[in-house]
Formats: sequence, C-alpha cells, structure tokens
Amino acid sequence: MIAFLSQWGHAAAAVLFAALALWFLPRVRNGQVARSMVSACGLTAIWALVTAANGPETTSAMASEIVRNIGWLALMYAFWRRDAASAEMRTVVALYGALLLVAFLQMVATLVGPGPGPGAPAANLGTYSDIVLGMLFSVGGLVLVHNLYTAGTSDTRVALRLPLTAIAVIWVYDLNLYTVSYLSGVWSSELIGLRGIAVAMVAPLVALSANVTSGLRVHLSRSATFQTLSLGAIGGYLGIMVIVNTLIGALMGDLARPLQVAFVFGSSVIALILLPSPRFRAWFKIKVAKHLFQHRYDYRGEWLRFSETLGKPDEGAARPLEARAVQALADITESPSGCLLVTDGTGNMEVRARWNWPELEAPILGATARTTEFFERTGRIVELDAVRLMNEQLDEEGAAIPEWLMAESSAWVVVPLLHFGRLNGLVVLGRPVMARTLDWEDFDLLKVVGQQVATYLAEANGQHALATAQRFDEFNRRFAFIMHDVKNLVSQLTLVTRNAEKHAGNPDFQADMIATLKSSVARMNDLLARLSQHNKAQAEQPRAIPIAPLVARVAAAKRIQMPVVSSGETDLYLIADPARLEQALSHLVQNAIDASPASEPVTINMRSAQDDVVVEVIDRGCGMSPQFVHNELFKPFASTKEGGFGVGAFEARTLITAMGGRIEVFSREQEGSTFRIFLPIARDSINLSIDTEVQAA
Repeated sequence: MIAFLSQWGHAAAAVLFAALALWFLPRVRNGQVARSMVSACGLTAIWALVTAANGPETTSAMASEIVRNIGWLALMYAFWRRDAASAEMRTVVALYGALLLVAFLQMVATLVGPGPGPGAPAANLGTYSDIVLGMLFSVGGLVLVHNLYTAGTSDTRVALRLPLTAIAVIWVYDLNLYTVSYLSGVWSSELIGLRGIAVAMVAPLVALSANVTSGLRVHLSRSATFQTLSLGAIGGYLGIMVIVNTLIGALMGDLARPLQVAFVFGSSVIALILLPSPRFRAWFKIKVAKHLFQHRYDYRGEWLRFSETLGKPDEGAARPLEARAVQALADITESPSGCLLVTDGTGNMEVRARWNWPELEAPILGATARTTEFFERTGRIVELDAVRLMNEQLDEEGAAIPEWLMAESSAWVVVPLLHFGRLNGLVVLGRPVMARTLDWEDFDLLKVVGQQVATYLAEANGQHALATAQRFDEFNRRFAFIMHDVKNLVSQLTLVTRNAEKHAGNPDFQADMIATLKSSVARMNDLLARLSQHNKAQAEQPRAIPIAPLVARVAAAKRIQMPVVSSGETDLYLIADPARLEQALSHLVQNAIDASPASEPVTINMRSAQDDVVVEVIDRGCGMSPQFVHNELFKPFASTKEGGFGVGAFEARTLITAMGGRIEVFSREQEGSTFRIFLPIARDSINLSIDTEVQAA
C-alpha cells in the first residue's frame, strides 16, 4: 500500500509541477524571479518523476531531491533585491552560500553511501551523514524562509506568503523525515512513501503565487543577519559534533568511546568559554559589520536606541539627563563607561555626570578655558591613544587635553558637544572591550549625535533658567501682594497712632488699640511666612461655611478706620476656603474704604441668587470709569489711588477664582462702586461643616 501511494503520489507531483513550470514559462521575460520559479518547479517535477520511476530508495532519487532543494533555494535568493555592488548582497551570498555548502556535502554523502531503502538501517557512515546534513539543510532553509519573510515590507509579505508557505511545507516535511530516521535509527518507509502526496498538495499554493514574479523589494536587516549567522554557527557546531563523533566511532575501534567523550567535553568547554565572552561577541559583531555590510552602523537602529535612551529614564531609577546623554553616546561605540564635563560659564569645565565610571579620579576643575577654546574652535573628536603617542611633540591636541585625562588609561575618546558653534560640554568615553581605531563613519556619527546631545542639554539648561525666572516671578508677585497688605497695615497703624494722641486715656480705646496691634502683628508674621520660599503650606479645600460670622469679622477689623456695616441674609452657607475668602473680602473692603469719604460708610451685603451666595461690597466713593474697569482694574500695578499698588483687586479675583467663584463690578464715576463675589451655595445641611473657629470669632 505504501509503495502504491508513493509511486502515484510522486507521479501526481511530477505532473502538477511540470504543468506549473510550463505555466510560468511565458513569464521568464519578467525577470530573475520568474526564471527561478520555472527552474524550481521543473526540478521538483524531475525529482518526483525520478522517484516515481526508480523508487525513493535509489541514489538517483536522493540526488535529485538535493537538486530540487537547490532550485527552491535559488528562488528564495532571487526574491532579494538585485544589486551586485551593495554590501547587502554580499551578506545574502554568504548566507545562501553556507547552505549550498551543506547541500554539496549532503550530495557527497548520498553518492558515497547506499540509498536509504524503506526500513534500512541508518548506521553506516554515508547514510548517517546524509541524515544529519539533511536535517541541517532543512533547519537552515526554514531559518532563511523566516528571515526572508520578516525582511519584507507589509505589501511584500502579502506577496511572499504563498510561495514561502509552499517551500516551508516541503522542508518541514523533510525535517520530520530526517529527524524521525535519526532518532529511530532506521529510515521511515511511511514518511518516505507519503512525501510525494505532501509535495503535490503544495502545488496549488505555488500556482496562486503567480503574481509575485516581479516587483518585490526585500532588504536583509542586521538583526536578521546576526540571528541567521548565530543559528548557522550553532547548527554547524552540532553538525560537526555529530560527524566527528561518527568518524571517531567508525575509525578508532576500542578507543572510540573515550575519544568521543574527550572531544565532546573539549568542544563544550571551548563553547562555554567563547560564547558568553563580551570580547568574543564584540569581535564577532565587528567582523560581521566589517565584511558583510557597506556601513558599520545600522543608522535606523542606532537612532531609535539613542532617542529611547536619551528621552526615557529607567523605571524606578530616574537617571538625570546628563547620565543618559553619556550612555546614549557610549552605546554607539559599545563603550562600557563615560563621563560628562560641562562649562561653568567662565570657560572652565567640571565633571557633571558619570555613567558606570565610579573609579574615575577627576579634579574639581576638569578642564580650563584652553580646552574649551580648542574644542569650540575645531569641533574635533579626539582619540586619546593617538594623543598619548604624540604627547612628546606637544602638539595642539596634547596641549588642550587635561593632564588627568591623559593619565587615565581607560579614557578612550573625547566627543565635543557643540550647539550653534558653542561648546556645551565634553563626553569622555571609556575604552571598549574591543578597542579599535575610529574611522570616518565613527567620526560622522559621533559628531551628529554629539550635536543632538548638545541640543538636549541646551534645551534642559533653558528650561532650568526659565524655571528659575518663574520662581523669581512668583516671588515678585508674592512680594507685591504682601507689600499691598503691608500698606494696609501701615494705614491702619497710622490711624491708631493719630487717634492715640486724642484718646490715649480712654480705656475703650486702649482695648481697641491693643486688639488692633495684636491683629497687625499676627498678620505681619503671616505675611513673612508667605513671603518665605520655604513656605509649603497648601490652601484648604473649599468647604461649607457660614458667611455671616466671616463678614462680621472683616467688618470689625476694618471698623477702626471708618464705619463698615453688614446687612442681608445672615443664615447663608457657601462653599469656600475661609482664609482665602476673608483675605479677598478684606482687600475689597479696604479698597472701598480708600475710595470713600469719611462720612460715607462701606456696606457688606449678603444674599442668595439661585445656586450662589452673593457678597456685595458697596461704597459711595469716587467710582471708576468703564474703560478702567474693563481694561485695567484686574491687572496688577494699575490703580486710581495715589500711591496705590494696584494688586488688591487682582489678588481678590485670583483667590475667588481659585475657589470656583467669580467677581462682578458695577461702578460709576463720582457715584461709587459695587463688587459682587459669587460663590456656590451650600444647600444640603448634611454636607455643612461649620467652621467652629469662624463661629467663635
């Protein structure tokens, strides 16, 4: 039954792939991909025909299978962009050449050894080598299929999906056949016999891929190259282990066992020493980049890594920008450490940040103005090893580099950070594991990245200067508010002093004077605390408070200057911070007092208006023009009063707005003004939190 299925399955595969070769034949003018497709289908048809005619156990069938695999490998190679001058194609040639070598060795093993034969033992050297090499070719081919698919663009992947799926199915089946035969020690007659049916089933996938014979563009990435070479090295290592052990077992007789153990042990020790070694990995990357790529660096990958390092601190570590800048430059040359020197504004430089370099002994003054002038003028990237060799001649570079840096043997390269021709700093890179001489590509990349780092640092310095200016602005604004309050206190104390000359012997006046002095001292201490830069006190969250006690308290404090009366609804509650509301109301009442004649009292009226409580400060003073109200009233340093600071109304509106309220103004010249404070009313008695301190007052 298996022989019948094998013969007719391979015959069907021969017919189908022969038909595909004839169908693709008119497309050969479309390019190399079409010609390779015709060749692969034709070689597959020949393999299937030879296997159906002579049987899968013959040497001719096994040899034609290898040729078939080379045909599909050639098709995959044709999918790559054809550019004989590019280093990318040298990489592709190296990868596919290694797999062709495996196919050649498998062909040799097939020709020198007997055919497999269903159920035949796989213990002889030729057949055993054929199995191992077949496994290696299948694994390597599948790796290249994966890398070819991932190297394409999204549109290219859609086009490649069907032909690569067909190739992958063929080689996955072969991998299972060789693996089962290797593990069982005999060829699997079932898998060999059914292989023709499996290959015939992928013919429709090849037929549906007719539209991919032209226009494809795929590029081999560096990561794909390193992965492929690494997997190829691992596969080659395992293949050599198997072949050498087989040769030892076949040739050395009684000594085979100890020699095999010694070879495996020695190979494992060498692998364990080389593979984890940073020096070996660095050497491997340098050799691959040097011989397989046109450029040393993957610029897209380097730029993405640079941006990620510089723009995002480590989780939980929050490294400063200076340390991230050093690491971003060090990663490019694989330097293990580095430090940053920045100018101090006088031309001298100091060590500002280090990365993985705690043992660096640097003086407080890292460099003088001479160093700054040299790098600012030349913009040169300096290799310290070359400077050390030329130091006896006292050339320009040697004179500009600080002595402590020349004495530090682990210091390797100095990169200037130039921003619009001005030196922002220097990055000193530590010596990498594989020290080398920099070339033009290193200099170009480090120069561009150094300029970008300088831009980041300049922007950070600008943000720091802006934050400092904002702190000064906040201090000045706070000082202006406090000066306004001090002016009010001075006016109040001046009035007390003037009245003391007339009423010093009056006990009631004495009591009022003492209360006023205590209140003034307390407010002055509060002002000093608010002025301090260390004042971290946060304003209270607005809450439900009664308005009448707070109004009474403000009226009582201001009544010593002139009559202040309160009126309206006294049972209202509103949502506010009592301290901020009292301060804002005090400003408005004081402004009303300053604008009113002594014969006209200032009125504080309380009422409700829908969802708000309205507190009105009414005076019959000089009033304000509409133009002043609209354009200048709530701007700092604008005032109609002689000697006024012009910040009372501004601060009052700032405080009320912060609590979710608003202020409205109605004023007429020579008739007076009305300031209305609107704050949310507190209607729900459950949410009322009566301020006991205000109540007691």
